Amino acid sequence: MPVRPSQPTPPFNFPAARRLREALGMAPGHVAYGMRASYGLSHVTPDTIVSWERGLSTPDAAELAALAATLWCSPGELMGAPTTLREHRLARGLAPEDVARGAGVELQAYLRMEETDRWRGTDRQSAALARTLGLSLRDSVTVTGRADELAELLRSAVQSRWQGQVRPVSKLLALDKRAVEGPLRHLHEEYQSRMVRTLSWGAGAGADASGHAGRDFLDHVLDHFWPLLPGAA
Repeated sequence: MPVRPSQPTPPFNFPAARRLREALGMAPGHVAYGMRASYGLSHVTPDTIVSWERGLSTPDAAELAALAATLWCSPGELMGAPTTLREHRLARGLAPEDVARGAGVELQAYLRMEETDRWRGTDRQSAALARTLGLSLRDSVTVTGRADELAELLRSAVQSRWQGQVRPVSKLLALDKRAVEGPLRHLHEEYQSRMVRTLSWGAGAGADASGHAGRDFLDHVLDHFWPLLPGAA
């Protein structure tokens, strides 16, 4: 059995924990008892549950899984939006072995990728990972480390000829070129329109305002792009 390094605690949505407990008509003591009796977490007390629900402390991965089971919900319902490979796995209540097997990678290799938060799988393994974790296209791009590359392609598309980025963007996203043509054209037009409107504000502050607006758009270009791509979120 591989030795797994210690990991940071997963994100925890403490108001959701309290809301779910109250919806079941359970007191903190009931939850603590369930976690002790069913999952062997003898250290969990009513005060532990109260501390979690007040955001004073955070459950670790094992505690989160047991808490979710006790509250009859998925771990994902007790977490904020997952962003890392590990967080997506925990949100779905999967063991590392399950994800490694589903993605077609060796367990030790998967654990290293999860620890470093750097996915190194092939295109086929990346697609298998997305299926195993039920990732949206947006989450898949982020988890597999392609977000920065995509952002650079999009910045080139809005600042010059968007047509020249259709092929590389469609290849990176594994989509038909026709699926990205419309979003890229719209993104280019939106950026250019914003720049024109900003420059028309007048002399003096116009150039500075235009520069700020342009940088802000480019810095958040992914946020502008994803809503334009159907089914990406």
